[in-house]
Formats: sequence, structure tokens, C-alpha cells
Amino acid sequence: MSNTYFDMVCEKILYSKEDIENKVREIGEKITADYKGEKIFFISILNGAFMFTSDLLKHINTDCEIDFMQVSTYGNSTNTSGDFKVKKDLSVDIEGKHVIILEDILDTGYTMEKLLDYLKIKKPKSLKCCAFIDKPQRRINDVKADYYGFVMEKDYFVVGYGLDYDEHYRNLPYIGVLKEHIYS
Repeated sequence: MSNTYFDMVCEKILYSKEDIENKVREIGEKITADYKGEKIFFISILNGAFMFTSDLLKHINTDCEIDFMQVSTYGNSTNTSGDFKVKKDLSVDIEGKHVIILEDILDTGYTMEKLLDYLKIKKPKSLKCCAFIDKPQRRINDVKADYYGFVMEKDYFVVGYGLDYDEHYRNLPYIGVLKEHIYS
């Protein structure tokens, strides 16, 4: 796959398509085991978590529902603006439901903390976070993922598999490190 569009935007591949498929299956099996016989309400955070959500639900072997939210604290920057916005809210009531938020990446924790606070007001039976990528070294707020895929030890700016830079590169079939000249 040399000299392709993909190669032109990424320094290196961190997680291959196969790595991703295996990790998503593993997360799905864990959630299924934890909620055996229970109904789960998933909230997929747009736009980044749509690919992860689609693949994960194929591995959930219990009754579930899904809705989508779009929230933001980043705008078109690589750093949080600090301004939490709900751009698209839930279309159904989550009161009394087991809720799992599906997020592409848990970084500083600022957005997730604000989102958790926002959703707690809606009185779910339980509320958990599932982040496909966890970047604990960047955490500012005390938020932890209950379920996660990959823990990224280095502070790379990554794209692919739904992750973007300024709404670009979500279509990469792997997760790669974006070349610095693109975002600097």
C-alpha cells in the first residue's frame, strides 16, 4: 500500500485493521459478559465513534438500544477550547436504563466529565464510559474509561477508524500517527 493517500498523511500505523477488529471483538465480549441478561442503552458520540460503534454492536450478544449525541469542546483545533456544547442531544429518555457512552478517544477527560455530568441529570440506572483509545498521560480531569480498547502511552495525534483532524482522515482503515506538518 505504498504511495497511497494513506501513506501521504500518516507517519506510521499504530493499530492495523486486524488489531482493531480483534480489540473491538474483545470489548464486545467483555460488555456482553458484564451485562448478561440486561438491556444496554448505548450512546455513540458523533462523529468520531461511528465506526467503532458499528463494529462493536456486532459483538454485543444481549438486548440493546442505541442513540447518538454530538458534543464538542475542540472546534477545529488540536486542543480543547474549554467550551462544552451539545450539538445533537438524545432523542429518547434514558431514565432507569443501563447506559454506556461509546467514545473514540478519551484524552484530557474534559469533554467526558462534562458529558457524564450532563447525562447523570437524566437519571440512568447506571452510566459507564467505553473509549476505543485511552490517553491517560493527557488526563486533566479525573475520568476513567470503564471499558477501553488501546491505551496510548505516547502523545501522538492519531487519525483513522473514525478519528479525524478537522473532519478529515476518518476513512483510514487503520489508526495512524498524523504527519506533523499537516496539523502544525
